[in-house]
Amino acid sequence: MATKTTTKVAHYYVQKERRAQFLEDWRANHRTVVALEDVEMHDTSRGMRRGVYVGADGGRATRTMDATAHEIDPGVVSTVHRHSWDAMMFCVAGEAWTEIDGERVEWGPGDSLHLPAWAWHRHGGASSSGARFLTFSSEPMLETMGMAFLEEGGDADVSTLPPRPPYAAGISGDDPYAERLRRLAADQDARRSGRLHTSWDDLEMLPTPRGTRTTFLLDRAIGYQASGITMAMFEIGPGRGQSMHRHPGEAWLYVVEGHGHSYLGAEPEGGQTYEWKKGDIIVVDHYLWHQHVNDDPDNTARVVRIHMFDSLLETMRALCDPLVLFEEPPDHIRDKQAGDPTTVDWPPLSRPTWP
Repeated sequence: MATKTTTKVAHYYVQKERRAQFLEDWRANHRTVVALEDVEMHDTSRGMRRGVYVGADGGRATRTMDATAHEIDPGVVSTVHRHSWDAMMFCVAGEAWTEIDGERVEWGPGDSLHLPAWAWHRHGGASSSGARFLTFSSEPMLETMGMAFLEEGGDADVSTLPPRPPYAAGISGDDPYAERLRRLAADQDARRSGRLHTSWDDLEMLPTPRGTRTTFLLDRAIGYQASGITMAMFEIGPGRGQSMHRHPGEAWLYVVEGHGHSYLGAEPEGGQTYEWKKGDIIVVDHYLWHQHVNDDPDNTARVVRIHMFDSLLETMRALCDPLVLFEEPPDHIRDKQAGDPTTVDWPPLSRPTWP
C-alpha cells in the first residue's frame, strides 16, 4: 500500500511557530536571582530532603544545567542510585559522607565532589550532625537529547549492582573504525579515573587582574573528568567589585558568604542591578555584560561559579566562529573597575558556616 506523509501547515509556519513558542516559554521561566527562602525543601523516597533552585522539577526549567539543594539528617543513609549525567556537589553545612561506586568520601563544609555519569552513589549523615549540600548537573542537556536515564538501587550493596556501561577496548589498525574504538576507549579510561573530591583545607586562592582572588573547585585543570561542567570559587574584597565582562552560555553563582549586587545588561551601561545575599543563586544569562559587587565594607564576599564550558561553549565556538568565548573591557578600564587586588587585606580562608 502506498503512503504519503502530509501536514496541514507548511514547514515554514510550523518551524516559525515552534521557535517563537520556545523563546516565549524560556522567557517565562527566566530568573535572575533565586533567593534561599524561595527554595522549598521536600521529603523524598531517598531518605533526604530536596529543593530546587533552578530546574524543571521546581518549575524553573532550564536547557543546560540544574541546581538543587539536599539535606540529610544525623545517622541517616540514603538509598543508592545512578544516572546518565554528571553532577557536582558543593557541601554547605555539617559533616557527612558520599559513597561513589563503593568508594567512601568523608566531607565537610566547603568541600566539593564529582558524581560521574553512571556511578552508583549514596550519602550518609554523620552521627553528630545533619548536613546540607548543593548539586549542579547536566541533566537538562541530556534530557533534550533523549539521553537522561536514572536507575534506583534501593539499599543494595554496590558490589551487587551492575557496573558502569561496558565499552569496547581499542584495537590496532589504521582504518576509521579502529581509530574510533581507540579514541572512545581512551576517553572512557580517562573519565573513569578522574578525581572525585576537593577538600576545603587544600584550597589556595590566588589574586587575579579582575579584582578578585580565585581557585578551581572541580575542573579538568586539576584532574577532574566531568562532562563539560566546571566549578570555581572567587572572593571579592570588602566594598570592591569584580571587573565587568561577558561570555556565551549561562553562568550560575552560588553565594557562599556575604551580600552585594550584580549589574546585568545587553550593554556595559543601561542594564539592571540585582541584590543578592548568602544562600542565593545568581543566574547570568547568555552573553550579558555583568559585574558582581560586594556591598559589605568590612568583609569579603565569596561566590561559587558553575559553567557549562568544555562541552556546550566549545561546541558553540565551533558553530558560531568568530564568537568570542570571553570578553572584557580594555585593560585600563578593567583595572579601574577592579582595583589592585594586592591591596586587599585578604582574610584566612575559613570553612563556610550555615545558616
